[in-house]
Amino acid sequence: MLDLSGLGLGRVRILCPRNDAEQALANRLSFSPKMRLACQTQVSGPGKITLRRLALDVEDLELIHQQMTSKGRLGAIGEEKQIAILFADLRGFTSFSEALPAYDVIYVLNRYFNHMGKIVERHGGVINNYMGDGCMALFGWDDRDRAAERAVRAAVDMQNAMVSINNYLDRLYHRQLQIGIGVHFGQVVLGAVGASAHSNQMTAIGDAVNFASRIEAANKMVGTRLLISADTYALVKDLVTINRRCQVKIPGKSGEYLLYEVTNIAPSDQIERETAAPPAFRTLFVRFVKLLKTCQRRLFRLFH
Repeated sequence: MLDLSGLGLGRVRILCPRNDAEQALANRLSFSPKMRLACQTQVSGPGKITLRRLALDVEDLELIHQQMTSKGRLGAIGEEKQIAILFADLRGFTSFSEALPAYDVIYVLNRYFNHMGKIVERHGGVINNYMGDGCMALFGWDDRDRAAERAVRAAVDMQNAMVSINNYLDRLYHRQLQIGIGVHFGQVVLGAVGASAHSNQMTAIGDAVNFASRIEAANKMVGTRLLISADTYALVKDLVTINRRCQVKIPGKSGEYLLYEVTNIAPSDQIERETAAPPAFRTLFVRFVKLLKTCQRRLFRLFH
């Protein structure tokens, strides 16, 4: 395999295009345009290209074989991509769990994650990682369309879902919990990692992931429940309801960062299109209902 990511576009163009066999493998492993198979690639124009082999020894070959046979839902080979990252964390769960039997602790967590997982999947995301009572969800790993919007919609729905979850917790344990959520849209490296082919799991790595985690933690500092980054806000500003703007110092980063507290989001266009009838049709329908009621009244008088 050849990694051409360090080359300019002009140099990449002097290579022959992928043939059918290479394209089929590239589609299967989600290769970027700059990832080529050395055995299938030829130079089709003048120029000088320096190549580096990705497999140098037996261990490299084993790792590449694991990548090619990975059954992860994302592309197996590492690639750079812009996605939305959502971090969510339960507040006060540690102290809450100390008073519960071990079975109840895991049962409550599974019930909570079951609710949140369904919400994330409904909005086209996937929970990629679980960290105790927290989780990381990714949006846009397979479809970039409105990734930031879908992540924020999921975050709002997750907050709303806590009402029913807390009703359950209050009934059984006389306690309630809150959830802190942070959302950021940025560039990450996606790939399958693990000690063996059987444990490989797709994950996202990069500064954007760390930033999203810090945004979630910032809720504690400013007393909020749902914060999004300025990059995310720029993509959803016409849809969301903002309660406040916060200038926050992020651990590990210099300076302050502008974060937005989201309290609500407008209904999606798809839902509106499916539920809202055209004005002309609504008018006709209302007239039809009125006429039907008039006929019912007349028939009732006629036979009674």
